[in-house]
Amino acid sequence: MSDISASIIKDLREMTGAGMMDCKKALTETKGVIHEAVDWLRKKGLASAAKKAGRVAAEGLVAVSSAGNVGAIIELNAETDFVARNDQFQALAKNIADAALKDGKDIEQLKQAKDTSGVAVSEQVAQLIGKIGENMNLRRSARLEVANGVVATYIHSAIAPGLGKIGVLVALESTGDKAKLEAVGKQIAMHIAAAKPEALAVSDVAPERLARERNVFKEQAIASGKPAEIAEKMVEGRVRKYYEEVVLLEQIYVIDNKTKVSQVVADAAKTVGAPVKLVAFAHFKLGDGIEKQESDFAAEVAATASGAAA
Repeated sequence: MSDISASIIKDLREMTGAGMMDCKKALTETKGVIHEAVDWLRKKGLASAAKKAGRVAAEGLVAVSSAGNVGAIIELNAETDFVARNDQFQALAKNIADAALKDGKDIEQLKQAKDTSGVAVSEQVAQLIGKIGENMNLRRSARLEVANGVVATYIHSAIAPGLGKIGVLVALESTGDKAKLEAVGKQIAMHIAAAKPEALAVSDVAPERLARERNVFKEQAIASGKPAEIAEKMVEGRVRKYYEEVVLLEQIYVIDNKTKVSQVVADAAKTVGAPVKLVAFAHFKLGDGIEKQESDFAAEVAATASGAAA
């Protein structure tokens, strides 16, 4: 790719914090493939972090609902934050989360789920679009269930019960005291909202993602000039550190900043009166991974003024 656009350079700068010329060089070297450019910058020590959150684009709400051993979470998008504070929009988000307790594992199935009056979720969304005049989208959902235990829910900075911009589900299996188990689950959910794990256990990390990280770590170790055997140990150390960053059970519990989450779960047995197993979690942040269309307001105003003058 001979011509690297300003917009893709800007995107890479936002993702990595690297300088404009470094970003342009990285994109030139990788023929404009942005994820390869990120790795190129990291290998050169020019990008400060392994991962950056995607540009949050959509407005709307994340909603959670639970009923004992079942929990559900959904994301309902709108064009503006103003609509997210509309009572009708909030009621719809909550109703969809409640419907997801039964049908939330499959988003298409959830869209076809009907309320007590026989109206499908997709039609409920369409009706509200007609009333408010703003585009909306039921983007995703998740449903967790345990045979014996609880699915705890948490909304960070809730704007109404069960509604906000960051939501978490935590599924815990145990025959212990349910109320105490619920409290443990909520604490772990608060940790997840802050720490943003990508996998539950080391075995859940995608092989291709791990291979990509290893490759970056290896290039960094070689570039440091260390002997091969030392470089290999450096790579293994970085991999362990990587697990501590992205794997929930390997993370340090943010509430006490010293205990691994796996140990927190094990210690919970003393509180609830029976062994506890953390079997699953779901974490939704509003708009994650959706790119918002940006506009140049000054240019729009100038163009409007020019048109009016003509």
